[in-house]
Amino acid sequence: MMDTVRLLRTSTGKQGTFGVLVAGDFECCTCELPWRNNTNNISCIPPGTYDAQFIVSNHYGPCYWIRGVPSRTEILIHTGNLAGDTEYGWKTHSAGCILVGERRGVLGGQEAVLLSRKTLRRFVDRVMERDDFRLEIKELF
Repeated sequence: MMDTVRLLRTSTGKQGTFGVLVAGDFECCTCELPWRNNTNNISCIPPGTYDAQFIVSNHYGPCYWIRGVPSRTEILIHTGNLAGDTEYGWKTHSAGCILVGERRGVLGGQEAVLLSRKTLRRFVDRVMERDDFRLEIKELF
């Protein structure tokens, strides 16, 4: 049986959607794009339950592919710091994916997650041991 990992979204705005990813006793911060009706490249994905498959991306290296997102493909959990709404001038490292970091902070005057590479490496290699899992996303706002 697959382990369940929970993403609890705690706030959202033009600078991004922020939350906490919980897998057993591991917790990290997340950053996603604001909700824009599940539109490709500019929106976070809808709350729900999805299967996450370990992959090695040509661009991001070891990461997880979120499968079964309605009307979306190539949604990953990968490295990055910013996920703001570019229509309002904010920067983004996400095209709809979930970015992870050790903690929240500010980069260039924008809300962000920090220490992303270290956090993803820890999550992939030590916490999930490159195993597939079920991702449950809930909004708490």
